[in-house]
Amino acid sequence: MFDKLPERIEINPDIMLGKPVIKGTRIPVYLLIEKLEAGESVENLLDSHPRLTREDAQVVIDFSKKDSKDTK
Repeated sequence: MFDKLPERIEINPDIMLGKPVIKGTRIPVYLLIEKLEAGESVENLLDSHPRLTREDAQVVIDFSKKDSKDTK
């Protein structure tokens, strides 16, 4: 599932128990995906997470689409 991670996503066992996070932060990718799926806007995510960039948000969106295709 995580064989080709985007450059902006990292997995490190010392950060958030090895869950995928936005590189350089402790923001878990799954949390952002859950918020987006619940209808939260990218603008609201950016306001809620000051270290998150618009590019990071786009990578999460793309990653979630790729991941959902891989699991079908």
